[in-house]
Amino acid sequence: MSQKSRYTKHVIQWLIAGSRGGLNRGKILTTLRDLPSNANQLGESIGVDYRTIRHHLEILEKNGMITSMGKRYGKMYFISANLEDSWSDFEEIWNKFGTTANKGGGK
Repeated sequence: MSQKSRYTKHVIQWLIAGSRGGLNRGKILTTLRDLPSNANQLGESIGVDYRTIRHHLEILEKNGMITSMGKRYGKMYFISANLEDSWSDFEEIWNKFGTTANKGGGK
């Protein structure tokens, strides 16, 4: 495993399993991988209010997990090339954390 992919795996671990909001961030990432979307569309897709979605999008973009294109309300979000390269790491973490969190044991 390269230094970069190890770092990415640690970031994914922290964003999904190691901090509050990990469940919503995981849902956002899986949704974006299937269909790039704007914040409003994401909120409707996963049942989370717009302000919460915007908060998580900022965190994910700041940490290099997503990229965006456009401005303001029409801004579209996409999975970053870095996350795409490490998607198997995301799935490994998400499969462990997402299952636990959906049963009430997650953060």
